[in-house]
Amino acid sequence: MTKTAGFLGIVTAFLFAASLASEPAAVPAPPNDAARIDVAGGKIAVRYAGRTILEGTIEGGEAVASRINVVRSGDRVEQTVLLTAPAGRRAMKLAATVAASGEAFACEADRPNRGPLLVRHASGLSRNLRNRAVYDRAGDWVLSVDFGPRAVIRPGAFGDAERTFALEAEGSEIVLRFRPRFYQKHRGLSFFEPWTYKPWPKSVAGWISWFAFYDRVTEKDIIETADAFSAAMAPFGYDILQIDDGYQSGKGAPGLWLKPNAKFPNGLSYLAGYIKSKGLTPGLWTGASFSDGDEPLKHPDWFVRGADGKPAKGNWIDSIVDASNPAALDALITPLYKGLRAQGWEYFKVDALRHLRYEGYNAHRDYFDKSGTDLVAAYRRYARTIREAIGREAFMLGCWGIRPELAGIIDGCRIGDDGFAYAGLSQYNSFNNIVWRNDPDHIELNDDRYRSTLVTSLTGSVLLLTDKPEMYRTGDLEAARRAAPVLFTQPGQVYDVDPSRSDALGRVDTEVSGSGPRPFDAGYTPACQLYLLEIERPFGSWAVLGRTGGDASETVSFADLGLDPQAEYLVFEFWTKKLLGSFTGGFPPGPIDPKFRSQAFCIRRREAGPQLLATSRHVTCGGVDLVDVRREGTTLVGRSRLVGGDPYVIYLTQPEGSALAGFECHGAEVRRTEKDGFLIKIMLVADAGGEVDWTAHY
Repeated sequence: MTKTAGFLGIVTAFLFAASLASEPAAVPAPPNDAARIDVAGGKIAVRYAGRTILEGTIEGGEAVASRINVVRSGDRVEQTVLLTAPAGRRAMKLAATVAASGEAFACEADRPNRGPLLVRHASGLSRNLRNRAVYDRAGDWVLSVDFGPRAVIRPGAFGDAERTFALEAEGSEIVLRFRPRFYQKHRGLSFFEPWTYKPWPKSVAGWISWFAFYDRVTEKDIIETADAFSAAMAPFGYDILQIDDGYQSGKGAPGLWLKPNAKFPNGLSYLAGYIKSKGLTPGLWTGASFSDGDEPLKHPDWFVRGADGKPAKGNWIDSIVDASNPAALDALITPLYKGLRAQGWEYFKVDALRHLRYEGYNAHRDYFDKSGTDLVAAYRRYARTIREAIGREAFMLGCWGIRPELAGIIDGCRIGDDGFAYAGLSQYNSFNNIVWRNDPDHIELNDDRYRSTLVTSLTGSVLLLTDKPEMYRTGDLEAARRAAPVLFTQPGQVYDVDPSRSDALGRVDTEVSGSGPRPFDAGYTPACQLYLLEIERPFGSWAVLGRTGGDASETVSFADLGLDPQAEYLVFEFWTKKLLGSFTGGFPPGPIDPKFRSQAFCIRRREAGPQLLATSRHVTCGGVDLVDVRREGTTLVGRSRLVGGDPYVIYLTQPEGSALAGFECHGAEVRRTEKDGFLIKIMLVADAGGEVDWTAHY
């Protein structure tokens, strides 16, 4: 087993959606219809798609008034239940159990009208106090409590096939809201059918050649990068090496892609094998444009044709493959991707898909209309042919810009323009790991490296670096090493924190130019400066708050984060390795260190005795590396996964009246133990990566 494989093994074990890797069984589509709701005798039941999804009791019994409404607007169905407290009562209580599939999670379904903008994600089940809804991805329905009454939703029984949630609400009026086909109809994703596929469950982190070498990339560049990158970054969870534009002989028939140009003398099979021998996943860029070769002249019926009967042209796409013609797919698409797969490539970035849709199909709508062909169906057939050729076990990234019509086909989507941008992480936060994996594009390890890697990791997005190989022989790798692997996360909000782009998705059908970002593609100006990742493990839960700006003197409210405002929390800043203190209600974040351009606050509820506060391995402060932590009397017992040769620091608390009497570790050397006020810092180093057991005696 390689170091990378061993390291990622523990991460996979932590992912509550690890079962998503397998192909889903065929299931019927859920109905786009209202639920059956019964309210009588102080009982309420909501039944949908043949099962009871909510069952509960209402304090006040028969005296509680109820009104059930169903509103249909186009294809959208929205159903409300209004419960009103009996006369003379100021409030009533609803206690219910929500039952859903193994893909359901607690979340927010409606945008709050106060508080700072906050992007929320969770690794594990969310217990956030802002949650007022349950979203079931397998059935694409959401059941929520409208704002007004106090409400909380907590996870209950947890399983691969079914999950339950405890819903409590209290107020003079309680409105329950049920929305079937939520993303598909209410969010406008017509092709989103989550009952037919699962999101990619594993980390997507690695390297891409584009900004390092552009189209001048050579075989020698890739070999040098594979050598340097695998040694420096693979042990930390970076396991993909993707070659971008510049290797191909041309853009056209399969042979122009399968046999590279003179800069790659040993061929693509050799290079895929070499990359794999370094413990990395071989990745390759391909494009939908067709600009080379005489196929349009020999086989004009394989291409979209103009009024003169000759193959039409489109800007950025050139000749336009007609995916409504099976012969074109059989000759041009299937052999290419089956051939690349046979050569050993396992990660595919498919570019120019926007141009195929806009300049290709949309701009030549009359061609499809004349033949009675659905151009969107043809477009999906193009992408689906690639998917069928490479298989579900290979990762498929759609590039570039938002591709709503490819939901269910692509695993990831490059949501914006060339070059990393923060804005899309709040403009399409609700899509991430629900519709596909968001790709904010590649990251350069420049002066912004701590901030860019932090927010990419906390949001569970695609994290690809793009520096020349000499960078990976320097000491400037700390930011990147602490951000990978990327945990599988699910959004804490099924709305977009910044809706300015996703609200314009309907324009996809009318665009005829993809020469720059469209109004719905992820933009450049970020609206949000706070990114919260909740981490839930069998041995504990905590939160990490990423902060990229804002007023240093303004208190960060625990209530705004969805944490208990009455509880006491320890706050530790990861980049500077400083304990800010113990707080109730909120904490002052202080100024951002210009070196890091960001802050990563680990927030843990304070316990009565000594406790583990954080670890140094990853920005999640233990989310990747901690296998177990438990208290046995006055002793803390833990298990951690270390990277060989990488100093690993455990941060323990030493409250007044207690003292660390001894520390033992099996599998690593204890290099240093240091007391810093309330903190005890213990550094471990292991020659080889793997799990180590440690014990702290107080």
